[in-house]
Amino acid sequence: MADRHGHGDGHGMGPCECEAEKDSPDRGFEFGLYKKIHLERLQCLNESHEGAGRLVFKPWEQRGDKSKFVESDDDEELLFNIPFTGNVKLKGIILMGEDDETHPSEMRLYKNSPYMSFDDTERPPDQEFKLNRDTTGDLVYPVKVARFSSVNHLSIHISKNFGGSISKIYYIGLRGEWTEARRHEVTICTYEAAANPADHKIDLFTPQTQFIS
Repeated sequence: MADRHGHGDGHGMGPCECEAEKDSPDRGFEFGLYKKIHLERLQCLNESHEGAGRLVFKPWEQRGDKSKFVESDDDEELLFNIPFTGNVKLKGIILMGEDDETHPSEMRLYKNSPYMSFDDTERPPDQEFKLNRDTTGDLVYPVKVARFSSVNHLSIHISKNFGGSISKIYYIGLRGEWTEARRHEVTICTYEAAANPADHKIDLFTPQTQFIS
């Protein structure tokens, strides 16, 4: 059971932004960003069973598998912290649930804010959606690409549902483009094996010999 870290009130409420799309052979490829998620590092706060939040990020053709899902624990809220293996240009999101009150009704997105808690969701999101019930994956919520053009970490806050005591999700699909993160070049330093006297200041001492008569 994940720890609960407080609540945040919704900000920046907006109209429902979604578009219905027909299935196509390329649809699975378009929503293949689940392959670019560090699943072992993915966090889901307020999940009723530990590790269940990872199960909803799966292949497109498995989106209807209702044996894999996540439910919230204490109330209707869920918070996914999703690290990617590179940089993502996010373009769209699908969220599938039940055709009842447990289906999320509001989704809030935050970019590049790793390890968010529910206290952190008190600030306005980078984008917010009013959701419709979707049990088949037909509704795509278009993301503001200019705002999400370089994302290495995405947080999804499910803040409300349609009146249920808990929220339930079967599938979250992410559409976009992935590029490999640039690695810092390694600087090779060469150290001297032995000091060169010509490169260093050397103080020369001439000892004085005293003769005792």
